[in-house]
Amino acid sequence: MAEPPFRTIAIVGVGLIGGSVGLAARATWPGVRVIGIDARDVLVSAVALGAVTDTAGDVSAALAADLIVLCAPVAVNVATLAALAPRLGPDAVVTDVGSTKRDIVAAAEAHGVHGFVGGHPLAGAETAGVEHARADLFEGATWYLTPTARTRGTLYERLHRLLSQIGAHPAAIDAETHDRLLATVSHLPHVLANVLVAQAARTRTEEDEPLPATGPSFRDITRVAGSNTAIWRDIYLANADALLDSIDDALARLTAFRATLADGDGAAIGAWNDAARDDRRRLLEGDLAGGEVCELRVSVPNRPGVVAEVALALGRAAINIADMALYPAPDRSSGYIILWIAGAERAAQAEALMADLGLPVSRA
Repeated sequence: MAEPPFRTIAIVGVGLIGGSVGLAARATWPGVRVIGIDARDVLVSAVALGAVTDTAGDVSAALAADLIVLCAPVAVNVATLAALAPRLGPDAVVTDVGSTKRDIVAAAEAHGVHGFVGGHPLAGAETAGVEHARADLFEGATWYLTPTARTRGTLYERLHRLLSQIGAHPAAIDAETHDRLLATVSHLPHVLANVLVAQAARTRTEEDEPLPATGPSFRDITRVAGSNTAIWRDIYLANADALLDSIDDALARLTAFRATLADGDGAAIGAWNDAARDDRRRLLEGDLAGGEVCELRVSVPNRPGVVAEVALALGRAAINIADMALYPAPDRSSGYIILWIAGAERAAQAEALMADLGLPVSRA
């Protein structure tokens, strides 16, 4: 069994995601210590489930860990990071699982928390609470990471290794891009789901008829309606500017289709529907990765931010890092980043990107 990247993990907020992190870590490394920090009744359930080994009600207990995972609503995570910042050790790694990244990354920068790497697993369910946590929740899931120029490469590599070994696919992305992307593919769908269920319920109520049986299309598109209010209220507020842009764009597209429909333009309606099918196909293809895994050896200078620079360049190109490792030179003036990239074509693209960054690269 591989050595765990972290011996002690503190989870602040032991709900669905936090509980699943604990279960996944303990399933992979049975000897790892997991400190759960939450309300007493939540922790009783977490212990019974096996998600945590130790419990605490005060966030100060997290300082005993070499990895701290903030799993509360986004505003609470920002406040917790600020409270812990003055007492964090130099090698402590702090991450979070929030659906918005700009506020907490800015807080980490403001408080000088160079061991912070923002995170966001694209995993979960409409059900909340630690009782729904699963050790396999992150299997095959993209887990966004938002390193900055201040992020220490060794700490980023340890977190990347943990996430990979619990089954996730870590992908680097800058905080600004993350929030704009999630406004479109996550936050706006939640808004639309809430609107659709309200519209359907109100229509039937106004007509004084019982609510209708719903078909699979309606159930699928509204699955996330009314998700955990404490979490989603903070998400909407934290990402309001990007979400407003997405709402405005959606309204413009609805208005354009309304005009086409009002004109009775069948050809235009057909072309609009065909374009949607093609767009969806391309989006789904973009999620798929397969084929051989290629090993690239990237020579890098020993300067702050170089690991984040490499990871973000690959993340922007949608190139998945299946795994990575850092090997400093004996004199610490330089070193190598070993990257394992899924697919020969993607590996070739990665080589070209490294060349554009002025970093020598060779393929094993």
